[in-house]
Amino acid sequence: MRILLVEDDPMIAQAIKGALADEMYTVEQVANGRDALMMLSVNEYGFLLLDLGLPGVDGMTVLRTLRANAEGQKKNIPVIILTARDGLDDRLEGLDAGADDYLVKPFHMSELLARIRAVLRRKNQTTENALTNGLVTVNVSEKTATVIGNSTPIVLSRREYALLAALLARPGTILSRRRIEERIYEPGEEPESNAVEYLIHSLRKKLGPNVIKNVRGLGWMVEKGSSQ
Repeated sequence: MRILLVEDDPMIAQAIKGALADEMYTVEQVANGRDALMMLSVNEYGFLLLDLGLPGVDGMTVLRTLRANAEGQKKNIPVIILTARDGLDDRLEGLDAGADDYLVKPFHMSELLARIRAVLRRKNQTTENALTNGLVTVNVSEKTATVIGNSTPIVLSRREYALLAALLARPGTILSRRRIEERIYEPGEEPESNAVEYLIHSLRKKLGPNVIKNVRGLGWMVEKGSSQ
């Protein structure tokens, strides 16, 4: 997923970019609001991380302009505000302006990554009833899957659904074992040995052997289908 990071502190920006790169996100960074608006107008991003205290055009103006003037996918891009402003009024202003979450500096990178995942899960649940790559489709409401050429719904277990939905949310992206475990286990649950392999084996029996691809040494993915 392509992320735009708007942060004028070089050290903070570098730390965030490193953490996101480790999770296989593609990150582009700008240091002021004017450049942020320009980048948002000409490029497609899957996520916006936005500082408020920016030189020139501030972050709140960027957010309000984005929500007011963008169209389609750009208007609905998920946004997390990253700021040192910790007052209740600041939080409320940011959320009311259209932010999906508000994270106060300083923060742990693990919390930022968890917040990104949580926002993406909410977006998928509320704005889409289906995830697909053109070959296999998951019905988000029913927690079932269908394969091209067969309209009969296939019942999925909770963890089968979570794994397949995670892959279909980013077709063409390799998910590591750790990233899959983060999605199939609830907080506090201990990952079981070979659970990911077992679930993928089960899904291949239900969906066919070629839906989920193994990328040796890296993880698993579903390829982009004809609808992407």
